[in-house]
Amino acid sequence: MRVRVVLFVAAATCLLGWVQKLPCHAAGWPYEPGLIFGRRCYSDLPVIYTERGLADGIFPYAPEAGDGLEYPVLTGLVADLTARLTRWLAPDPLAPAALRGYVAVNALLLLGCALLVAWATAATHGRTRDGLLVAAAPTLALAGLINWDLLAVAATALALLAWSRDRPTLAGALIGLGAAAKLYPALLLGPIVVLAVRSRQAAAAVRAVAGAAVAWLVVNLPLLLSYPDGWARFWRFNADRGADFGSVWYALRLLDVPVEPLNPVAAGLFAVACLGVAALALRAPRPPSLPVLAFLTVAAFLVTNKVYSPQYVLWLLPLAALAGMSTVEFAAWQAAEVLYFLAVWHYLTVGETWHYPAATFLRVAVTLWLIGRVAVRAWRPGDGGAQRTWSLRQRVPSGENAAYPSATMSSAT
Repeated sequence: MRVRVVLFVAAATCLLGWVQKLPCHAAGWPYEPGLIFGRRCYSDLPVIYTERGLADGIFPYAPEAGDGLEYPVLTGLVADLTARLTRWLAPDPLAPAALRGYVAVNALLLLGCALLVAWATAATHGRTRDGLLVAAAPTLALAGLINWDLLAVAATALALLAWSRDRPTLAGALIGLGAAAKLYPALLLGPIVVLAVRSRQAAAAVRAVAGAAVAWLVVNLPLLLSYPDGWARFWRFNADRGADFGSVWYALRLLDVPVEPLNPVAAGLFAVACLGVAALALRAPRPPSLPVLAFLTVAAFLVTNKVYSPQYVLWLLPLAALAGMSTVEFAAWQAAEVLYFLAVWHYLTVGETWHYPAATFLRVAVTLWLIGRVAVRAWRPGDGGAQRTWSLRQRVPSGENAAYPSATMSSAT
């Protein structure tokens, strides 16, 4: 019954998200800034469908696609497959009805991903509350249909569930699939290796890393061999990218305080943050759980990254719920993210204003505050609230290796 409640709430939240996108959907998804930004119903899906050759039947990584698609392979394959289905259903693939159909098909797919995220989050620690935090999150409604990020979020949530049930190979494979859709799930491998060092249980980490590598290669290698230039587009795009929307670096640039050279500064700060997470994992009185370390790592990446698209908030949803933060903390974070969501579309509608950098700095400040709160609780596990943070799941004993799967159990995968 509790699982049904979580799934019902998640479905209702996604329905509200669909309603929020209705002004753009009813108009046939035209690229009219006054509509898509002014009504805050923008989505990348119809833009990619029409501007990346998908509506014309061009494979997004083929030479005919020009510069190609700036997304990892699994996301591109999903975009292409749903475009093929749309072209099969729609007589005119460029008509407004076809754009509506393309968005609707992907909306159903992403709804399934959202339900998986909510279910896996509730099941990982056996707490309905965790699933409800994700299912009822306003950012799930606002950002769920902007892009295909929920593919990677679902894979990550399922990987954490598999890890909690001593299935490191499966967890690694899911991480690899997630990284084939959006690169960020690969960040979980770092905490897995650090936990292996602390617990002296290398077998599970080896299985996880090997599973991730095999799954990632299975998806990527055929495209790498067939369309090397199109496959490399994602990597070139991100290497050459400068300070972009949502990042603290973009906000500083708007305030005439540019940071150059940006790549080494951003990468250096993230490396320092990773060292801090590793030190916490190795030196905390009790080993923090994988979701805690994953939250700290991914949140640090989002703070230091060169871009923060509005849908990136979805990356943290299951991690935040599983990291042991309180409902008040979760609600404060969501409020800051909703404010940023409103600010970015206002900025794109009316032009440069002080509201946008202010909302960006507030969002980053709240994220840093949450990083500090989660880290302190992981360092002080004697606190009652921290108990929920480090324990992998309620039935696991609180020994030194509680946050790490046993080598014997992991052999089942």
